[in-house]
Amino acid sequence: MDDGNDLTSSSLGMSTLSYLSNGSLSCSADIGAAVTESDEGNLDYLSLSRLSVGLGKLLVDPGYDYSDADVVVEGVPVRVHRCLLAARSPFFHELFEKEKKGVEWNHLRAVGDNGRPSYSMSDLVTNGCVRYEAFRDFLHYVYTGKLTPSPPEVSSCVDENCVHDACRPAIDYAVELMYASSTFQIKELVMLVQRRLLSFIDQAMVEDLIPIIKVSFHCQSQQLLTRCVEIFSKSDIDDIVLDKELPLKISAQIKALRDTYRTNDPLSILGPSHPDEKKIKQIHRALDLDDVDLVKRLLEESNVTLDDAYALHYAAAYCEPKVFKDVLSLGSANVNLKDSRGCSVLHVAARRKSPSILVALLDKGASIMEHTPERQTAVMICRRSTRWKDYIQDTIQGQESNKDKMCIVLLEEQMQRISISGYNRVSSNLRHEELQMQLDYLEGRVQCAALLFPAEAKVAMEIAGADWTPVYRGIASKGSTRYFRPVDIKEDHTMDAERLQQKLLALFKTVEVGRYFFPHCSEALDKFLIEMPEEMQLDIGTDEEQRFKTMYMELKEEVHKAFNKDKAFNKDKAFNKDMAQNKRTCSSSSTPTLIGSQLSRNMVKKKGRNK
Repeated sequence: MDDGNDLTSSSLGMSTLSYLSNGSLSCSADIGAAVTESDEGNLDYLSLSRLSVGLGKLLVDPGYDYSDADVVVEGVPVRVHRCLLAARSPFFHELFEKEKKGVEWNHLRAVGDNGRPSYSMSDLVTNGCVRYEAFRDFLHYVYTGKLTPSPPEVSSCVDENCVHDACRPAIDYAVELMYASSTFQIKELVMLVQRRLLSFIDQAMVEDLIPIIKVSFHCQSQQLLTRCVEIFSKSDIDDIVLDKELPLKISAQIKALRDTYRTNDPLSILGPSHPDEKKIKQIHRALDLDDVDLVKRLLEESNVTLDDAYALHYAAAYCEPKVFKDVLSLGSANVNLKDSRGCSVLHVAARRKSPSILVALLDKGASIMEHTPERQTAVMICRRSTRWKDYIQDTIQGQESNKDKMCIVLLEEQMQRISISGYNRVSSNLRHEELQMQLDYLEGRVQCAALLFPAEAKVAMEIAGADWTPVYRGIASKGSTRYFRPVDIKEDHTMDAERLQQKLLALFKTVEVGRYFFPHCSEALDKFLIEMPEEMQLDIGTDEEQRFKTMYMELKEEVHKAFNKDKAFNKDKAFNKDMAQNKRTCSSSSTPTLIGSQLSRNMVKKKGRNK
């Protein structure tokens, strides 16, 4: 360790170490504020404190911006001073020295828009993740020698009953600091963060210790690694999780210790191996290959069932949502089955936080009220693993929503309902033109939903089985609205009646799923459609805004064309009376939402009278 690091370490004193004893970070704005210059014994302490405050201005005060490089973290450039980083960090010293000698690390360095050197955090830290707040606090320590309080928005979960001593955001934040301090070789900070991670081990759930054992392995923290291996070897966490989540070397070490424990104590919490373990592993490998047909053949060739292999648990944790849905559609698995640890499939999906999988399970009747042995429900699992920063993030129309927040909202809405209601059906006896009119309305609404809330629309269409429609293909194409196309009425008129009915039902169920699982988005969509003016002012705004306005007007025009076609086709007096009433109710700029919903009710009434 260089002299600069030793000096900083000695100047920390009890102010920094107190963070480790009470579980929080603390420092004063100016440690030397209460020290007078007459106290000769404290002059060194005062000088170091003022030096720390002065260097800290380089980070927080725009008036002292003399930075000469950027480190890009989560897409945000962070200003740094290469001379300070080189003096404090052997990693940066070696990097900058090679650049100075002309031996540039081209894979690490780029030139930013301002012409200064730019480094990507994902290239600098390859074994783990360091996000913006953790890197800012790391820099503050490098510049000042002081640890700042942990930012609550990224180190606290959204569960109001949690004390945040060992919830997942608190662990993740400390792990990020560990990756940064170890990679950039700030040894005294490594020791401080390691002590903090050790304090988590006896408090956190074993699943939440996975990031800690991984960072201890990659950062070669032997004390931390030994403690984690001991806990995992005595826990009841499944061997599958060890193989999928941990480095191979560590997984093998833990399983070897488990074999020893089983031999010495056959009645231990670990229990015996499954008699059909070989066949179960084959099913899991087939799931890894996304080969559901192979899974079906393996089930037919043996006595093992999906429940024996905990196939839904495995797919919920490690497979793509489409593969999970295919396994779920086999219909032979219990959606409320609990694994050897007492966790249901919904609990596993909540830990992964995949909205598509959660909605698929809820749609199949998964119980939202089930508890884990630790008395946690699915929504509690989600809340305790979600950062405040992600939860309070606003949902911006047209942009991807935060999946953590989306999962919490889904589960909380389900908690209020408890049971899932059935979806309405559209009559298959409607005439082609009537079906066409409803199809135009539904496709127009779903396209608008996909423009405003792409993530929610995609989930709703997947669950409704509408992922074969052109609207879904537009969402799936990188989530960009540029791939959408207007409704093609000619194409739909050439459809056979059965195919038209399938498309109509898929889009109808999409709207119902959206209203059920995303009520706030549906309300916002209703409001958007109602308040959309007739004159869109197509000649102003950005190119993207003008493109959106043009598409909306084309969409609206097509729906009104279908509306007028149906009016001309139907000569029944009662039907025409209902239509006239619609025109009096809606203005000339009536939206597809109001028109479509009213026409649906009118057509149902008419069919009842005809019968």
